[in-house]
Amino acid sequence: MQHNDVKINCPIFQKQEPIIEKITNNINSATDVKEKAKFAVELQKEADVLFSCSDYDAKKLDCKNCHFIANLRKKTASLIIKAQKLA
Repeated sequence: MQHNDVKINCPIFQKQEPIIEKITNNINSATDVKEKAKFAVELQKEADVLFSCSDYDAKKLDCKNCHFIANLRKKTASLIIKAQKLA
């Protein structure tokens, strides 16, 4: 997914997105599974910030999209952490 396509009108999402993008780039750049897993733990923590948003409204499309993206990121991070345990 290109991050330029993500248009979620939320100050918390807008604040978290560059942080999450940097962590994602670190995961992609890491050559060792242990290093990737370290960044994956950070990714989970930053995704949790989106899940703990006090302004969340299940009726708003922006909120639904934010949680959908955060959920994908948490699942990705979880897979990386599980892969490290298998290595």
